[in-house]
Amino acid sequence: MKSKTAPWLTRHAWLAGIDLETECLQAAQEGRDLRSVARTIARLRRTKPAADAPLDQGAGARWAAAYFDLSAAIQKLPFRRDFTYVEPSDLGGIRRVRPAAIRLPRWRGRRADFVRQLHGGLLGRICGCMLGKPVEGWLRPDIRLYAETTGNWPLADYFRRATPAQVRRMEGRLQRLKTAHIGNKHGCMLPDIDGMVEDDDTNYTATGFGIVKRWGRDFTPQDVATFWLQEMPILHTCTAERVAYRNLVQCIPPPGSATYRNPYREWIGAQIRADYFGYANPGNPARAAEWAWRDAFISHVGNGIYGEMWVAAMLAAAYVEKDWARIIRAGLAQVPANCRLSEDVEMVLTVHAAGIPYEDAVTFIHSQWNERCGHDWCHTNSNAQIVALGLLYGGEDFGLAISRAVMCGLDTDCNGATVGSIWGVRNGVNKLPARWTRPIHNQLRTGVSGYHDVAIDALAAEMVDVALKNA
Repeated sequence: MKSKTAPWLTRHAWLAGIDLETECLQAAQEGRDLRSVARTIARLRRTKPAADAPLDQGAGARWAAAYFDLSAAIQKLPFRRDFTYVEPSDLGGIRRVRPAAIRLPRWRGRRADFVRQLHGGLLGRICGCMLGKPVEGWLRPDIRLYAETTGNWPLADYFRRATPAQVRRMEGRLQRLKTAHIGNKHGCMLPDIDGMVEDDDTNYTATGFGIVKRWGRDFTPQDVATFWLQEMPILHTCTAERVAYRNLVQCIPPPGSATYRNPYREWIGAQIRADYFGYANPGNPARAAEWAWRDAFISHVGNGIYGEMWVAAMLAAAYVEKDWARIIRAGLAQVPANCRLSEDVEMVLTVHAAGIPYEDAVTFIHSQWNERCGHDWCHTNSNAQIVALGLLYGGEDFGLAISRAVMCGLDTDCNGATVGSIWGVRNGVNKLPARWTRPIHNQLRTGVSGYHDVAIDALAAEMVDVALKNA
């Protein structure tokens, strides 16, 4: 009898890191010279099993084994001579090629100020995540069509569940979605929002906090790995984190856990794990970035690591700096000067400084990345550009900042969350508009042991106490 699990295994092989197209794109972008394995790549593309072929037997199993052999070979390939970026993954190497640090005022706040700003970051992150969560994975035209049809474009509020008449109006006009699947994300759309539902973007904030709470300021990448395995179920992870988790279970320690059979090693996963490391280090971007490096090192390389360091450093800077461009550059000062992340984010800074309108800036970003390609959609750098855009073009308006991040498409919940987090730290919880905070009801749900259902204000206060203990 034909195995009923075969199609599932094939469709979801990417969860195990079996993803030929992404591996090839990733390797080329990080500068590997693929000429010596070009014939192997072409052969594997030709012989890839059909969608209903099992990967656990016969031809499918042989194809998977050949792919894993290729993945290992790619990790040993030399870099092209024309690759001019300098992108180390070790902390010492990163520090040696950083630009000069941005001079920032010293943090002199009291505990009440600390709580106000950290609470603002945590709640701002939750609101931004909730805004982007219903449309994660949607193409930008579909996001716009849905929002327009439900009377919310440009975005000015959380997405609202479409009525049956509105669903019929969108029939046949959506590019990727089926109308049967829209408007049904209960708990993430008005009028159904009742607290923050579980999401990886907030799971990782609780995880970072839990790591520092348990091991203190001297935690190591090995401590991060231990916390994951003890407190976070594997099915609550995805892409690079899922692969790293699998590697850790197989007793492959960092940095091998980040590279072994991991085509997602520069995807956005680490960038969304940065927040507590920034929250806990007000006015100290260098230490925030170092803590973020320890976390990212178990699952990412290069620009994947830099994304987490950049966000953590921006959050630390946001406690003491008001100028958005300086906050963004304070983050870039903690990563290599000549890396792709810095180049991509600097492009957005340049576009904004030139007075280019928001819509044209969005078009510029989409001209660099193909949102129909999973690698582009989920890469650290494409989404970092959107984070920078949201901050710069949102300015002093929280709703505008998170909305303009989400309206861009790509990884909408991640980008809305990160923009909301940085905006909230900079301005404090009292500046977050009630229309965004009220539906959250001060309630956060996570998949992290010990934090399944918590009050946001109580969690923020506990986060401050742990940060002060480890100052």
